Parts: sequence; structure tokens; C-alpha cells
Amino acid sequence: MITLTKHHGLGNDFLVTFDLDLDVDHAELARTLCDRRRGIGADGLLLGRVLDEDSTADVQMRLFNADGSVAEMSGNGIRCFAQAALQHVSGPAIRVATDAGMRLVEILGPSVEDPANSLEACVSMGQVAPIQEPAGWSTLGCDPLRPVAHLSLGNPHSVVAVDDVADIDLAALGAQVPQVNLEVVAAGSEPDSIRMRVHERGAGITQACGTGACASAVAAARWGLVAPSTGEIMVIMDGGRAKVRLDTPVVGEVSLVGPTTFVATVTV
Repeated sequence: MITLTKHHGLGNDFLVTFDLDLDVDHAELARTLCDRRRGIGADGLLLGRVLDEDSTADVQMRLFNADGSVAEMSGNGIRCFAQAALQHVSGPAIRVATDAGMRLVEILGPSVEDPANSLEACVSMGQVAPIQEPAGWSTLGCDPLRPVAHLSLGNPHSVVAVDDVADIDLAALGAQVPQVNLEVVAAGSEPDSIRMRVHERGAGITQACGTGACASAVAAARWGLVAPSTGEIMVIMDGGRAKVRLDTPVVGEVSLVGPTTFVATVTV
């Protein structure tokens, strides 16, 4: 018997369990459980382990995408994971060991919209670093004058500036570079905001992506889609809004603020 909890961060949904061995390959289980027609349904499966008191982290997290592949990090997923981890460790700050390194999740309190089931959390997302363009990028046919950024937050992202995110066939483009998370970004309706859509590696088009929001905010600031002095950028995604803070104490690092919502407990 496995007990899982289901959570979502702005519609980006995950199943979380602390009942399984993190060192075992659970790719097939992730594909089965995350199947939206024959399983429970989710964008990913998060496996957790409570660590010893002398460890540098409180808990360890491993993420399997819906297709069974392993992802290093998820900004929405780690908030969902932290909400589930509160059943095993005490907050309000939880140190999480991920495949992308240590991340600190601060629980800010109940969300205004759904205080019974939702929490607001701030995640220290780490360093944003440039990476090489993915193999096959030229097949997308991007205008060479169009702003593009290839960035890593422990997992790979390719961010493209567009005039209107609704005009882009994101499924077709994402399928051409399945090894990265592909974000299309446009200026938002407010000076400190951007509009973003995402095709996630291993999951397809999702309602939101936390690491993608961070990569997009950093790229947008460089391109001037927001005011140069903006230290906090509102990223508007299909599933809702998250805030990316650029003015963190460590230069080059960002943090992400957004909700996590408990959906249900499931035993399989």
C-alpha cells in the first residue's frame, strides 16, 4: 500500500509520497500513476525521504515526470513537496535536497484565496546560468533577430520573446526540442509583469512552470520587457501568477513566490 497526496501549484499538479525508496527506478510507476485517463493523473511524481538530524537538509526530493523521465528540479513541484513534507518535518523553513542541489522553502502562511488548503511559499531557486542551445534548435526556424536565452536553474530552459504567446503553436515547437523546457514570453499588461506559456520536458504543455518562470523573468529583465529597476517580476501563466524576486542577497540567484494547494490523499 502506498499513500500519496496530490497537490498543485497554479495548476501544475504533482503526486507526493514518502513511502518509496528514492534509490529505485520508479519510472513505470510514475507513468502509471500520472496517466490522466488510466491513473490518478498528474504532471509528475515526487518521492520524499526524511533525513537524519545531522544532515545538511531536512528532506530529500526526487522528481519523475509524467513520462517517467527524471527532472532535476521543479519550482512548483518543490512547493507542493514542501506542503506534503509538513506532515513529516516542522516548518516554517524546510531545507530540501534535490538533484539540482539544496533549496530552501519558506512557508509564508495560508493563501488568501483558499486558506484551508493552500499555502504561500518562497523558494530559493539558486543560480541562473547560461547553457548551450539544445540540439536541433535550428529546426524551430526562429528569426535570428528574435531574443532567445538558453538558461539553467538546475534543469534546462530555452526562452523566446514573442509578440503574443497565444499565437504560438507551442505543442509543435516543444516537440522539436523535447530535451528542454521551452518558454514563450511577451510583455505583460503591467510594467513589472510578463506573460509566459511553457512546454515542459517530459510533461508537455502545463499550466505553469516555476523554474520556467524564473528563467523567463531573468531573460525578460535582460531584454527590457520590464523596467531595469524591477526587483520583483510578476509572471502570468495559464494557471495563474507567481512572483520572481531578482534582488536576492546572492547576485545571480533568484527566488520564487507562489501558492501550493492540497487536493486529496490517495491510497493505492
